[in-house]
Amino acid sequence: MATKKYSWAKFPHDQKHFDYSGDKLKKAWAVLHAGDREPFPDDKRAAALIKAAGKAAPKNADPEFIAGVLQQAWREHHRGDFQQAFEMANELGPIGASVACKALGIHAAYLVTDEAEQLKRFEQAGKIAETAITALPAEANSHYRYAYAMGRYSQGISIAKALKLGLATKVRDALKAALELEPKHAEAHTALALYHGEIIGKIGALIGGMTYGAKASEAEKHIQTALKLTPDSPIAHAEHGNLLLLLYGDKKEKDVVKAFEKAGKLKPHDAMEELDSDFAKSQLE
Repeated sequence: MATKKYSWAKFPHDQKHFDYSGDKLKKAWAVLHAGDREPFPDDKRAAALIKAAGKAAPKNADPEFIAGVLQQAWREHHRGDFQQAFEMANELGPIGASVACKALGIHAAYLVTDEAEQLKRFEQAGKIAETAITALPAEANSHYRYAYAMGRYSQGISIAKALKLGLATKVRDALKAALELEPKHAEAHTALALYHGEIIGKIGALIGGMTYGAKASEAEKHIQTALKLTPDSPIAHAEHGNLLLLLYGDKKEKDVVKAFEKAGKLKPHDAMEELDSDFAKSQLE
C-alpha cells in the first residue's frame, strides 16, 4: 500500500494532556467533536455502520470489535499519533474512513513540509473519502472529509488546474451535502465560508459570483455560524482571520490580528487543536 512509503513526522508537543484512555474518550467526546459532529462509535453505532456499508464493510464484521478499533483509532488521533490512527482505521475500509481521512489530512496539513508529498496525501484522503461517500452516503462526514481533502489539495495546485478539474464545484457540493445531513457541522460551515472567500480572492467577486455563486455575505454568514457553534475552537477563529484577509486584505487588519490572537489563546483539547493554535500564533510572527 502506498502509505507504507510515507514518513510520519511526530507530533511536536507533550502528549500527556491528551490522554483519552478508557472512559475518558466518551466523557470528552462532545467537546472533542463539537466541530465535526462525529457520533461516538459505540457498539450500536458500529452495527449501524456495518449494516449501512453492506458489502463494503469488513467481512464477518463484529460490532463490538469494530467499535473498539474505531475508539482506539480516535484516541490515537486525539493524542497526536496520526500514523497509528490512520493505519488502524484504514484497515476497516469505508467504516473507518472518517478517522482515517482526518488523521491523514491533519498530519499532512501541519506536519508534512514537502509540498508534493502534501498533495499526494490530500489526494489519497480524497480517494478514501470517495469510497465512504459511495458506501455511507448518509454520513455527513463522508462528504466533509472529501471536501476537506480536496479543498486542501486545490490550495496546493494552480487555480487553472483546480478549475479544469472542477474542484471548486465538487468541494462546494460536498460541503452542502454535509450540511444538509448535519446543519450544525461547524467545520463544514467554516470550510464553506473559505470556499466563498477563496473563490473571490482568486478570481474576483464578479466572476466568482457569476460562475460559482461565491458571495462575501455568504462567507460571513457561514463563519459566524461556525464561531457561534464552536466558540472555543482554535481553527474557527484562525480561519476567521484567514477569511478576513481573503475578503478585505489589509482593510480589516485589526480584526485579523484579533482573530489569530483569540485562536492562539484558547486551550487545546487535543493534538489537532494544538496544531491549529500553533498555526494561528505563526500568523502573528
